[in-house]
Amino acid sequence: MRLQALSVRTEREWGDLVMSLQETGLFGIRDKVKIALERIKTFEPKEGYYVAFSGGKDSVVILDLVKQAGVKFDAHYNITGVDPPELFYFIRDQHPEVQRHRPEITMWALIAKKMMPPTRTARFCCEYLKEGGGVGRIVVTGIRWAESVRRGRRRMLEICARDKLKTYFHPIIDWTAADVWEYIHMNNVPYCSLYDEGFKRLGCIGCPMNTKRYEEFKRWPRYETLYRRAFQQAVEARRNRPLEWHSKHPLRVIWNSGDDMWDWWMSEKSPKGICPDQTVLFE
Repeated sequence: MRLQALSVRTEREWGDLVMSLQETGLFGIRDKVKIALERIKTFEPKEGYYVAFSGGKDSVVILDLVKQAGVKFDAHYNITGVDPPELFYFIRDQHPEVQRHRPEITMWALIAKKMMPPTRTARFCCEYLKEGGGVGRIVVTGIRWAESVRRGRRRMLEICARDKLKTYFHPIIDWTAADVWEYIHMNNVPYCSLYDEGFKRLGCIGCPMNTKRYEEFKRWPRYETLYRRAFQQAVEARRNRPLEWHSKHPLRVIWNSGDDMWDWWMSEKSPKGICPDQTVLFE
């Protein structure tokens, strides 16, 4: 596998090169498109890339770049069941070449299994619903430094922390949001209509990392019903645990009903200093 020949030094050299060059836009002193295409061609593995596709703005650019580079790849979309319907239909209608995968467990069953809702510090949903594919592959994503301080510390090539046989590759890591939109408009790349309505992110409805959850549930009220139902099942699962289990798993929060869990979940303060785009791994 070509990836095995890549060293930490090679990765750092790429990062140093990127940081040392002057930024003046997508086609200025640095032709970011040309550089991204060269990166994609340089690291092409024998078996081809695994392109992680979410349907977001960065994903549609990544998919278009991979096609333009002429490399071997297969693209994959993990159906979370909690994505905005408009996004799901956009992917289905505009990108039939993308393989769609349903998770082994739904978000609602997962909440009942974990006996709690996903939170900003316990986002177990991403692990089960979004990040399972690409074992033994180079996974191409649209992660960018400009999205957040935390992502500003990411490297263009990274070994997955959970699976050492998986490597993440971020060809547009040094692009800005303006670069992404410029590429989309100049190349007439189709994108989800929700962006034209003012949406900044297209992640899961109700994601605890999102600051616009109330607005989302107002637009898609069916998902509030599904969450409340799952929360009730989670509360009942906790209630049915033996006393020995409760002594080993003391609760900082006591929920008497699914509605209690919902009120607690929705009353959490919005995260500070987090760019909305950070909330989606494969945006």
